[in-house]
Amino acid sequence: MSKSFLTVLFLSLASAFAGAAAAEPDKEAFLSLAQKGWVYELRSSVLRRDASMPPVRLDSKKIAQGSVCLIGEKPHNETRATLATFDRLLRNIFNRSEGFLSSGADASACGPAQTYIRLYSGRPPFIAYNRDLRWIDETFDIGLPKDRDHRIFSPAQAITYFGRKGTAVYLLVKQPRGPEPSELERRFYRSILTEELFQAFSFGVDILVFEPTGPFLSKIQETPVNLRHMNWNDPRYMEGMLSSNPGGLCEFDLFMLHALARTRLTSSNSPAFLQYISDRFTDLEEMAHRTLADGIADEIVDPECGHMPGFAGLDTRK
Repeated sequence: MSKSFLTVLFLSLASAFAGAAAAEPDKEAFLSLAQKGWVYELRSSVLRRDASMPPVRLDSKKIAQGSVCLIGEKPHNETRATLATFDRLLRNIFNRSEGFLSSGADASACGPAQTYIRLYSGRPPFIAYNRDLRWIDETFDIGLPKDRDHRIFSPAQAITYFGRKGTAVYLLVKQPRGPEPSELERRFYRSILTEELFQAFSFGVDILVFEPTGPFLSKIQETPVNLRHMNWNDPRYMEGMLSSNPGGLCEFDLFMLHALARTRLTSSNSPAFLQYISDRFTDLEEMAHRTLADGIADEIVDPECGHMPGFAGLDTRK
């Protein structure tokens, strides 16, 4: 829910305000969903992107196959399980070979990785967060304002930076604090971590659903809820967040990961990517069906999501 491209570009979400999909969505409904979530308009930030910067490329393959470094707190067992499942999914779809590495207290301990994930469980780590961003700014030559600190506005947020010396993805994610989290806490923390990982690796943006008429079709769909000023540890906050979108990935999200892994385009944010999806829809749909049936991502998939066309005819025997 916190996906942002803060330094050089901001995502224009005006096109992502949409009603819910039909109860029995067809190919066109899913193409419309792909357009809203992935083929969006990029506009200049207030600071303006320097003309000397390299062009922005939304290349999921590069991010998914790159190094991932964990910093801050050690992963809670629940966090570790979610990370392991998502890593397994990336290995299956993107042929990822590297693991998720834990490197220390700060981003500087990682070196120039592709993706940085800071984990915390107590109060938001404001000082460490800004220290990480300053180091990433210097390492990737992003061009962040030198006289401004960056605030933490959500228990989980993902930011992608495009600099002169490469692209860096930074996730800040809250995790369970105690050794035995409640069922509500497990669902909540698994949901927010899964969402930020999916959006970071796929470049998908939130799609607002104001009047849902059927099950959700994607993790990036969400119904707006007013949770402002609520404590992030409050069970009511967790329940509100969980009610606003799926608790895990949907079959369509697996479909999109397969599409992003197989397209030859160097940036997915284009009409050409949508045309690729349309042309290969049946093949990609079958890949998503099989990934779902194989059960490799069961821990981070929401079984209550709506399915894609043809699912009922799939032989799910393993």
